[in-house]
Order: sequence, then C-alpha cells, then structure tokens
Amino acid sequence: MVSSRTQARVTDPPPPAAGSRYTVGSVARALRLLDIVAGGPLEGLTVSELARELGTSKSTAFALAHTLADVGYLRADGAGPRYQLGLALVHLGDVSANRLPLGQLCRPVLHALSARTGLTTRAAVNDAAQPMFVERVDAPGAIRFHTPLGVPELAHVSSAGKAILAALPDDEVAALVAETGLPGRTPKTITSLNELLVDLAATRRRGYAVDDEEDVEGVFCIGAAFFDHTGACAGALSATGIKRDLTARAVDELGQAVGAAADQVTEQLRGTPRRVTGTR
Repeated sequence: MVSSRTQARVTDPPPPAAGSRYTVGSVARALRLLDIVAGGPLEGLTVSELARELGTSKSTAFALAHTLADVGYLRADGAGPRYQLGLALVHLGDVSANRLPLGQLCRPVLHALSARTGLTTRAAVNDAAQPMFVERVDAPGAIRFHTPLGVPELAHVSSAGKAILAALPDDEVAALVAETGLPGRTPKTITSLNELLVDLAATRRRGYAVDDEEDVEGVFCIGAAFFDHTGACAGALSATGIKRDLTARAVDELGQAVGAAADQVTEQLRGTPRRVTGTR
C-alpha cells in the first residue's frame, strides 16, 4: 500500500517555476497558500478547497495548512476545519504595516456588530495616533457610507480616532495637537485642547468615544479601542449611523456593544487593555 506521504510525492505537480536554483518548492507552496487564504472568503477555506487552488493533493495541502496553523500564520476555525489568516501575520512588525491580516481578523466581529446594531461598522489601525480604516461592513438597508480605506484620518473628529487618543496620556495628546492642530470640520468639531482632553477623559470613563456630528453633519459614530499583545492600542472599531434622537441609555447600549466587539479583537490579539489615567 502506498502511504499518503509517498502518494503526495507522486501525484503533486512540480513546485512553481523558480527564479533561482536555491528556491525551496515547499516554502513557495506555503507562501502561495497564505496568498490564497488572504484572498479567500470570510469564512475561510477547507483543505479540499486549498488543494484545488494549490494544485496539490489534499494530504499536502493539509500538511502545509496544519504546519502554518501550528506556528500561528493560519488558524483553523470550526469543524472541517476552515483555515483563515492567523495572528502571527499581525504580529510581524508594526501592526499598521499588516493591514490585510488585521482587517480580516476584524471582519467577522464587524459583521456581527453591524447585524446587532443596524449600523455601518469599521475597523481602524492606530497609525501614529491617527485612525487608518482598513475594513468596513455596510449596514443592512439602503444607506451606505462610502468612506475610504487605507487613508489616515484626523483623530479628533472621529470616534475611532478619539478612542485611540484616549489610550494616550494627556501630555502626549497635547504634543500631537501642537504638531497637527485641531482643524474644524463642522460646527460641532472640537477645536480646543482643553475641550478635547475633557472629552477624552469621558471616553476613558465610559470605555467608548462618541462623534456627535463632529466629522460630518447629520452623522454620529461610536468607537472603542482594541489592544495588542504588548498592551498598546492597536486600533479601534466604530459604528456609524444617521444622527437621530437617542436617549442617553440608548447611546450607552450602543457604546457597550461597540466596546464588547473591540474587546473581542483584543482577545484575538492576545492583548490586555492598558489603563491610562490621562496623566503621567
């Protein structure tokens, strides 16, 4: 009887054409597998699907996926299982330089948050204390917020940005404001440092930030920060909707929902929120 290992060696096609005689075919296949998963569906890919895309046997696809999952570059989800990108990709260097893995990591959380709140949800990485949005899930219904991805935005006008700023001590916020200023976007934009520091103190107490028509008139957002394995703020999630009359209790319920979603991302990043009092 031919073993699965021998069968894989007989039936697999040769490795991709190499530009150098030093290229290792198995490494090239593993990297190709990561590319396939990165471009795959939200729920991940099964071993059969990976084998078909790679052009290899299922045993080889399983061995590659299992190895990558063992070292954290993939993660196996559910029965089957289905393979998705893993946390090790996020931890390679600075998190803002790994936008695709972090966006994919947040995507299921954003879908669940959007379904729960009925709002458009977004994930931003912390790009030098500015929010850079890397993933968006549109709210159910006709209203769409066509916000750009991959572009740093002003921190003081958005809930995600203020959630990120709230993870910094006040002296660091003041230093940032001295460099960037506080340009106004609407009549409700915070344009003084003292007012911003008061707002950030409230954000720390609540656990979430509020953008009440401060970036765009008629639009409100609620955001909460998430943290990486070092305890640093890695980014924030936000939920966006059309401005309407909401009770303080309704706003707090939305804030708690966004905060719980951000905590899920923190947990997946193996992070611990860093407690910031506002002073150093």
